[in-house]
Amino acid sequence: MLIVLPIVAGPILLIVYLEHGAAFAGRAAAAATLGVVPLAVYALVFALSTRTWGWATSLLLSWLSVVLADLVLVWVDLPAGIALVLAVLALSGANWLLRRMKVSPQSARVPPWWDLPARAAATAALVLLVTGLADVLGPVWTGVLTPFPIALSVVCAFAAAQAGHHGLVALLRGVVPGLNGFALFCFTVAVCSEPLGGAAALGLATGIAVLFALLLAYGPRLIQRG
Repeated sequence: MLIVLPIVAGPILLIVYLEHGAAFAGRAAAAATLGVVPLAVYALVFALSTRTWGWATSLLLSWLSVVLADLVLVWVDLPAGIALVLAVLALSGANWLLRRMKVSPQSARVPPWWDLPARAAATAALVLLVTGLADVLGPVWTGVLTPFPIALSVVCAFAAAQAGHHGLVALLRGVVPGLNGFALFCFTVAVCSEPLGGAAALGLATGIAVLFALLLAYGPRLIQRG
């Protein structure tokens, strides 16, 4: 549920809007929507790699796959609606494959004390890096790099190191469906930045992301009760 909240993309797009205007933020958000596609690739590469290699090698391979995908997507100029469709299809395919991987039951693991500070530091570093280089990168590269899985990699690396392949797959099964909410957030900012203004678009997108998170968390329970 928490992964759909725009903890990283929200600050990046807000700073980009304040510094470069609604049009720049809208283009960056459209590119960020398409940038969700490499996240689906990231999840699959990380999950498959941990069958053979340790967490460090698997993390390196998954990052390499994201970089290669980003290098391709940065040359693709698509409307935000098509980018959203491609993102949803990629995430659906990744989720389908993850559900077909065998996972053995795992006991609960307590993360080290520095787990949360490491995630926060990684997130802050990505926000500062992308927003600081926005002038040089332009709206497309800024948007494509916005979803880069820095904070997510911290979580996945801990899961792989502590619980191995099975623990990582179990984690990704919860993460990947939530990324649809992230794609929806970016899409809303992309289509609403210019007509509504960046602040209103970000507020609306955040509200939609929160509603999606609640639906993801409680929707199945309500259906079962009904």
